[in-house]
This record gives sequence, structure tokens and C-alpha cells, in this order.
Amino acid sequence: MRAVNLLPDDRRVRPTGASGKGAYLVCGVLAVLLAMVAAYVLTSNTVTERKNEAAAAGAEADRLEAEAAAQANYTDFADIARQRLTSVTGVAATRFDWERLMREVSRVMPEGSWLQATDASVSGDPSALAVPPAGAAPTAAAPYASLVGCTPRQSDVAQLMVRLRQLHRVEDVKLNESAQETLEGETTVDNCGTLYKFDVGVSFTATEPAREAPRGSEGVPASLGGGS
Repeated sequence: MRAVNLLPDDRRVRPTGASGKGAYLVCGVLAVLLAMVAAYVLTSNTVTERKNEAAAAGAEADRLEAEAAAQANYTDFADIARQRLTSVTGVAATRFDWERLMREVSRVMPEGSWLQATDASVSGDPSALAVPPAGAAPTAAAPYASLVGCTPRQSDVAQLMVRLRQLHRVEDVKLNESAQETLEGETTVDNCGTLYKFDVGVSFTATEPAREAPRGSEGVPASLGGGS
């Protein structure tokens, strides 16, 4: 049997060129919209990732700052310890056994003599020049003591100076003054009266010796106040 077309010829739908162009235009618009959505999603994800990284970096910075603040006390303590160590080292470097010196002086004073005043310093003679002369090499400060007292005779002053030169760490002894103050008057502790008043300067070595005991001895002699 042969098929019969019942539709008239004027009812048939024929595609036109305008209809094809519209379909392409719709597809193009959809493609642009799809690209825009993809770009937005990608940008949004990138922004979110950057925010997360910034938040993580901020949290790490806060953690490190907290650790630094917690360690600040230890740093301050270490600085204080170093400062105290430096201070103690400086004191030890300039230490001088003045108590030992006075014990030794008490042993070598001539009979009938006494001290009225003692002025001592680890930085040297206060009356010396603070600045060395031009061309002179600077020297390290050495301990110095000035002994002022009374003695019956001039010869006692010379004897005292000889004995002082034998004391521990003594480098030089010089006579600043030795004279009879008055021909009359009462002799007291503060006033030599008819006795001779002396002023002797004693210089010591600038560097502490390796051993405190005098050379050739393991201890301080009993005659100078030691125990052996």
C-alpha cells in the first residue's frame, strides 16, 4: 500500500535562514553566561582561599607574638645576669685586701708611733696627674695608700719606710712629709705635739699576683698577722 500525504502543500513547515541564526545566537549567549559563571566561581574560590591564608598567617603571627612575650622575662633575666656578672668581674678585677694591709702595717709600726689617718684607693694616687704627659704611654691604675701619723724620731720614719717596702704587693714607698709640728704642747691621738708627723705614700702592683701569699711562702707570716 502506498502512503498518502493528507496535509496540503501550504501547511508544511520549512526551516528558514532567520530561524537558524536565532538558534546560534541563543547558544552564544548561553556560552557567554556559562563562561561568566565559571569566572565568578573561580574568582570567588580564589578570594576565599586568600582569606583563609590571611587568617592562618594572622593566627601564626599571634602565636609567635605570644611566645615572644612569654620569653621576654627570660631574656630580661639573662640580661640582668650578664650585667651582674660584668659588675662582679669588674669588682673582682680591682679588689684589694685593705684589711690585710692594715694588719701588716700594725706589725711594722715603730714603737711609740701611731696612725692618724689613712687614705686609700684602688685607682691610684688621687694627687697624681689624671692625664699622662704628652708622649707618655698610659699606664694601668695601681692601688695607692697614704699613711699619716706620729712618731717619736725622724729615724723611725726611715725605719717605717724600709719595713713598708717588704709588705705584700708593695711596689714603692715615698715620703711626702716628715716634720716636727711644735716644740711644745700636749701630745694626743689627733695632735702629734712635740713628736714628728709623717705622711708616707705606698704604691702597690697594678695586677693581682697569682698567689696571695708573699713570694717564697705558702702563707702569711705570723709576724704580719698570718696564721703560719
